[in-house]
Amino acid sequence: MTTSNMDLDYERCRCRSEENRNAILYTLLSQNLNHNWGSHNPSQQRCLCQKRRTVCLQTPQVTCQAASDVLVKTVSFMKNLPSFQLLPWGDQLLLLDSCWAPLFILGLVQEMVTFEVIETPAPSMLKRILLDGQSKRQEPERTQPTLAGVQRLQCCLNTFWSLDLSPKEYAYLKGAILFNPDVPGLRASLYIESLQREAQRALREVLVPLHPEDKGRFARILLIASTLRSIPPALITNLFFRPIIGNADVIEVITEMLYEITSRRLTLSSHTAS
Repeated sequence: MTTSNMDLDYERCRCRSEENRNAILYTLLSQNLNHNWGSHNPSQQRCLCQKRRTVCLQTPQVTCQAASDVLVKTVSFMKNLPSFQLLPWGDQLLLLDSCWAPLFILGLVQEMVTFEVIETPAPSMLKRILLDGQSKRQEPERTQPTLAGVQRLQCCLNTFWSLDLSPKEYAYLKGAILFNPDVPGLRASLYIESLQREAQRALREVLVPLHPEDKGRFARILLIASTLRSIPPALITNLFFRPIIGNADVIEVITEMLYEITSRRLTLSSHTAS
């Protein structure tokens, strides 16, 4: 089941459907569920709305490997920027935390990474009841990406692909995204702002010989790039990296990759998860 045909499977949400509530088994199990999990906890109910349906990668081994390669290249981009390395260490961490997800998405665009998702199977009511005592002693269940969130990400990728950016456009746009002076807490915000203006100026200049007749391309690229921040980093983490790093903090993994110049932890976690 892919994102193109999943919409046909469930056109009505169970939140609005009442026909199954008269079944004897459903009623008995629901009483236990309400007692064990709380009848007013929406996070414990399986909703079939498109916006709430949870999904996972259809081919996690292939896609996660491609995503890992993109992340390594994203970290290498930051590592090889002298202007980034000259920033105070605290500012580097703030920019890393704020900008890694937009830069990673742009890397997916540049590397032409495509993927499909399938709906995450929900545990049956009976299984949830039988395992209730065990689940209380286990770690909390990971948050799964929603179909609506994944579709928003894929729409963002498709919009960028329509621009058909050149390698130089990608490079300067990444610089404009990384050097974001609006990140709270920066010590060298004025210097970072100058770096962003420099990257934007270089992007504008490279467009003249490449697209001499497209006067609005520069503004269009920046406008579309602003949509990258509408994709939650948690969606990126849960979709592409939870199968690899488990419960590890993705920022800690990226920080280790950046400052220890290694991706061994990412690789090791991949073997551990498998």
